Amino acid sequence: MTTPQKSIGSGFGAQSTADEVLAGIDLTGSLAVVTGGYSGLGLETTRALARAGAQVVVPARRPETAQQAVAGIDGVEVDQLDLGDLDSVGAFADRFLASGRGIRFMIDNAGVMACPETRVGPGWERQFATNHLGHFALVNRLWPAIERGAGRVVSVSSGGHQRSGIRWDDPQFAQGGYDKWIAYGQSKTANVLFAVQLDALARDRGVRAFALHPGGILTPLQRHLEKSEMVERGWIDEDGNPLNPAGFKTPAQGAATQVWAATSPQLDGMGGVYLEDCDVAGPAAAEGGRGGVKDYAIDPEQAARLWALSAELTGVDAFAA
Repeated sequence: MTTPQKSIGSGFGAQSTADEVLAGIDLTGSLAVVTGGYSGLGLETTRALARAGAQVVVPARRPETAQQAVAGIDGVEVDQLDLGDLDSVGAFADRFLASGRGIRFMIDNAGVMACPETRVGPGWERQFATNHLGHFALVNRLWPAIERGAGRVVSVSSGGHQRSGIRWDDPQFAQGGYDKWIAYGQSKTANVLFAVQLDALARDRGVRAFALHPGGILTPLQRHLEKSEMVERGWIDEDGNPLNPAGFKTPAQGAATQVWAATSPQLDGMGGVYLEDCDVAGPAAAEGGRGGVKDYAIDPEQAARLWALSAELTGVDAFAA
């Protein structure tokens, strides 16, 4: 399979921060929606975009907590949204569309990782539902505002996509055998395939889509992991301190790639690609190694198949004939 997955020599890298990639970029008059924009990488993303002049809408499952987190950041508003509840997704979208505003930057940042087996909605596996299906429904419902803004949709995936492709025979783990890391990997592959297909559908309407790996960062995303598991993986020491060999970024560095994806003029005319360390990623190694994107995550046929499945499950498709 031919692939556009190769470095463009952005001049940025793993240590670049969100503020650095925004240097010289004025976002005054632009509106961004950042799901989960009140915690971890999302909060850093909100801060950086707001400092550059953007208005930022933060949909939050815990709006009171979100209000406290973004207090003092000019140009930020919070609204209620639970990505695991399609009624909540629809209600948020209706409220936003009623405002008549356009969305320049849609950043699908919220997510859960390696949680215990949990069912939401009509029995969906929680990670697939929250990380993928909720964002799929949200973007499709907000499509009139996104098209009006004629900007970019950014899907925050992870290097964890390498753990699993889409389990076409049992995406919801309905047949048993739940594995929290395989489920996470599937949901992160879905995030990449979503961007591939959205870009194919939306590029002629002036909207481009990207997926990305932000890098390893210790944030509340790890809340479902036991301390002993993180120690065993070499992420932290017995006192809970991050271990440098694990290669963790700071939150400001971790937010950089999604901010770059949303705003950088270096990506003008591009879309449907997977990014890491503020550049276009290369293909993942066939065996071993770290970094890059797996072929199955950028396969156009699988992207179209996942889109059709997601539209069937959520009952939403802004591009249906």
